[in-house]
Amino acid sequence: MKIFSRLIQAFRKLPGVGPKQAERFALYVARAPEGELIELLDSISDVRSKIRLCPQCFNYTNSDLCEICADENRNHSIICVIESVQDLEAIEKTGFYKGVYHVLGGTFSPNMAVGVESIRLKELSQRVSNGSIKEIIIATNPSAEGETTAAYIKNMLEKKVEKISRIAFGVPLGGDLNYMDELTLTHALEGRRKL
Repeated sequence: MKIFSRLIQAFRKLPGVGPKQAERFALYVARAPEGELIELLDSISDVRSKIRLCPQCFNYTNSDLCEICADENRNHSIICVIESVQDLEAIEKTGFYKGVYHVLGGTFSPNMAVGVESIRLKELSQRVSNGSIKEIIIATNPSAEGETTAAYIKNMLEKKVEKISRIAFGVPLGGDLNYMDELTLTHALEGRRKL
């Protein structure tokens, strides 16, 4: 049974998976038809070998640019700055936002020794430097770290961009964008305010 226990422990490492759910996953693997398991393993292998970060916005892609950056129908003069790809997915589900994104890869906090260099601020500054960006929407989470990062971005870009706005706070303080419903995120984007 050590093999089974090892599989349960492997599933426990997945975000949000508790002991009971990990056990259910392991039981599924033990009983699933071989074709389903091969499909699952192939999918995992493809993600690991073919998916990379978009060189422009840092979304996941298997092409030169992600689908959003490559879409000529998107408004490329507006960049929504977000913490993670999960936040991008949450905003995209609203169907409201038609600009492009910049995924920071986190936030920083001087109190926690997570510095400015640990997120993609330099790359954001480079994107803005060509002069074609008209608005930056800062959509970091409404946490202390998110607010600190938003203030830093505003100070960094305020002389380079016509308009810098912050998503409205229909999103509760301490909440994560990837857990918000589409309506809340739509209102937050519609009610964004200038910083």
